[in-house]
Parts: sequence; C-alpha cells; structure tokens
Amino acid sequence: MNSFPDGFLWGASTAPHQVEGNNVNSDWWARESKVPGMEPSGDANDSYHRYREDIALLADAGLNTYRFGLEWARIQPRPDQFSRAELAHYRRMIEACFEFGITPVVTLHHFSNPQWFQEEGGWRSPGATDRFAAYVTEASTILGGVEWVLTINEPNQMAMMVMLQEAAKKGTLQKWQSPTVQGEPDRARIAASLPIPEPEYGEPFIRAHHGVRDIVRERTGAKVGWSIANGALTSTPGDEEKFREVLYNFEDMYLHAAEGDDFIGVQSYSSQAVDKDGLVPHPEHPDNTLVGTSYRPDALGMAVRHVTDVTGLPILVTENGIATADDRRRIAYTTEALRHLADAMTDGADVRGYLHWSLLDNYEWGHWGPTFGLIAVDRDSFVRSPKPSLAWLGETARTRGKAILP
Repeated sequence: MNSFPDGFLWGASTAPHQVEGNNVNSDWWARESKVPGMEPSGDANDSYHRYREDIALLADAGLNTYRFGLEWARIQPRPDQFSRAELAHYRRMIEACFEFGITPVVTLHHFSNPQWFQEEGGWRSPGATDRFAAYVTEASTILGGVEWVLTINEPNQMAMMVMLQEAAKKGTLQKWQSPTVQGEPDRARIAASLPIPEPEYGEPFIRAHHGVRDIVRERTGAKVGWSIANGALTSTPGDEEKFREVLYNFEDMYLHAAEGDDFIGVQSYSSQAVDKDGLVPHPEHPDNTLVGTSYRPDALGMAVRHVTDVTGLPILVTENGIATADDRRRIAYTTEALRHLADAMTDGADVRGYLHWSLLDNYEWGHWGPTFGLIAVDRDSFVRSPKPSLAWLGETARTRGKAILP
C-alpha cells in the first residue's frame, strides 16, 4: 500500500469541555472548584466563540474532517429544560463545517455530564439510560446532514472514572487522578493507580449506547458507533490468563458491545504490558511523553488489528497523537503511526479515516501542561498559532500519504 484510498477522512479532534470554556453547568466545572490539585478549565480555548476560526485553520491546512462534541450540560442545563439557543449554536458549528468543505464527526458525550445528572447518581442511577436517551433525542434534531455520530467517547475510561469517584466518596482515594497524568511524581502511578474498570462499572454505558444508537439512526440517517480507548496491550510470558482478564475488562467487553454498530472509533496513543499483577507501569525512558507514556507509534497498528479481529467493523481512527513540546517529535510519531496504520489496512483492516488528537493545545482534564495540539493557543489572548505539524498533516492528506509510505 503506497497511498491511502480516495475518500479517506483526514482531520483532527477536540472535546467540548476541553476547548469551549465556561462549561458552568457540568460536573467537571464543579469538580475543578472542589478538588485539590486540579487546575480550572476557565475560558479554555474560547472555542465556543472561535469555532469558525478553528474550522477554517483545519480546512486551510488541507484537512477534510473535524471531530467535535456537543456538550450535554449546555443543551440540558436542568432536568426539565432543553436550550434551543445551545442547540442552534451547535447547528451553526455543523453548518460551518459544511461551508468550509469539512466532514463533521459529532460526539454526543465526551466525559462531562450535567451536574444535575451527577447529583441524581450519574451513570450508576437507574434512570441513566432514559436521561441520556432524552438528551440524544433532542440533540438529533440538529444533526441533519451529519454522516458520522459517536454516542459515547471512551466508555472504558468513563467506567474507570466512575470507579475513582466512588473511591473518593469512600475516602480510599487520597489524591485527584486525571486520565492524563503529568509530571515526574505522577509517572509511577500511571498504571499502578489508575484501575482497570470492573465490568459492573461499564455495563451502564453499554446500556446507554444500545439505548440511543437507533434513535440517532432513525432521526438522522447517520452512521453510528462509539469510540474505545485502545491500550495495544501485550502479555508478559506466562501471564496470559491475567492478560485475557485485563484485556476483556478494559477493552473487549466494549468492543463486543459494538456489535450492530455501523463503525467503531479507535483511540490509541501507546502500548502497555500486562503481568501477573495487571498493567505494568511505563518504564522510565528519555523518550517518554509529557504524560509519562512510552513512545510507541506502533500502538496504532496494534490497536487497529485487534479491533478488526474482535469486531470486523469499519474503523475510524478518532484519536491518535502524542503529548510533546517538540513538534518535530509529533511529526515523527505521526509519520510512523500512519505507516503502521497503512500496514494494518494492507492486511485487511477496513479503516475509513484518521483524526489526530488534538486540533488545539487544550485543557487536559485537570491540568494544562500536556500539549497534544497541531495548533498552539495563547491562554490570555486566545491567538491561534498553527504548528508545522498542521501543515505537514494537511500535505499528507492532500497527497494521500504518498510521501511517507514506502
């Protein structure tokens, strides 16, 4: 394979809470003011007001797809209230994509919940699926012309977060733990302290996904799926039984739940081993990323192959990237990741597109330090400064990857 196919989607992704700013009705906004050690999201990147500029920068670079999310807490600020103004806002985002020739990939839920939903018991409450379905029904009214819809982003990570929240309430969690940890003292706990979610914590997300996918299909005609955090996990010798347990609880139960979906989103950054005790912490190495994970661009190919083996579904790479302050490393990492992706496609994986994480340097769930973006953003002026990697990825898209593939 010396080029990616015609019609391949090339783009970048964001999440609403991470870029919009002032998501004041969400549980994350409330958490940021209460939990020691968390930095506030505040104005974030002010993308709520500057989304046209972001879409234009993406389009001008030569990319053709933008994945963004709708914020449930904005659309349904109270249990009995849906905001027509917020629905109209997100419809304007969709229309801006069409105006700039960009294919929108819309995520209905990306980590953050309305605070009232959390106070009702969140995803573990008996009425969670009905609450989510009511929101999705309203959100579907603005999705005309959208071809790709993700119901829930990384339900396996969401299940882990619910476990952490319950541990915090019980007093067994001593310190806030972000999904993207940062700094030398944190690196040893990347695997050791972030638990593999037990199946009971994942089941509510599966019920919710199954409860809304037909709503979206029937009301929009879009292709519907969800995106999974793919660990590209491997077993240490002799620990295959533990490996199978960890792989099922973290990933495969969610992949099996995608049966009947139109596609599945793959989200891959690094690879990790599993031994008799579970996940093995990433070893210290000078090449480790800003969040302490191993530099493993081969993980994307590993993840795509595994998802293909388990599901057989068409794949959209909805996140892949690296936390680094060195944009040359971002280009090198992405070059190699795309080569491994192409190899997996040559071997039969049905991959429809590649969306880089992230379009912007943004709020990383509790802190601002890790930089994943193709575009830098000044946090005071909100001036966008495209990095060389944005132009590079745009040129790769224009040439269908011919310059980087053997």
